[in-house]
Amino acid sequence: MLTAAKSWRMGKVSSLVLPGLFVLAWIFALSGQSPPGDVPGELTDITYLRWMLYMAGWVFLSSSVMHTIFAKKMAESIGWVTNGFQLEIGFVCLGLGLGSLYASQHGKEAWIAISLPIITFLLLAGINHLVEIVRDKNYAPNNTMILIWDFGMPISIAALLLSSNTI
Repeated sequence: MLTAAKSWRMGKVSSLVLPGLFVLAWIFALSGQSPPGDVPGELTDITYLRWMLYMAGWVFLSSSVMHTIFAKKMAESIGWVTNGFQLEIGFVCLGLGLGSLYASQHGKEAWIAISLPIITFLLLAGINHLVEIVRDKNYAPNNTMILIWDFGMPISIAALLLSSNTI
């Protein structure tokens, strides 16, 4: 049985994964590493966008596993009680993950098509987490640290789409 203290510690460690992968995407991008799907001579902003979408793909796929296979533990680490709706989040994450990996290796239309649901989903999820922090005093690690991902990734993707003249 998972005690509250053990669940909180597990959540504290796991809460660093998504923000860490977001930072890692920027480290790869800024260090000049070529992302999967890179085309020689592309704008730097496009290379950065490919990194954001590629890492987002893996993050969403791992979130899919966490919200479905490990639903109970994941819910506890967020300060939630698991329910059927959590499976739906896992299924959405599966689609976003596969779409992001595909888009990272393709072109403008794919980037825009996957960016719209990513930006919408993450910004609104981030607002929901903020509401839970303020209204419910839910300071669970996976309800607070996730804000770096929830706001950092959509802001980065939107800024890169704009700066690369993709939209």
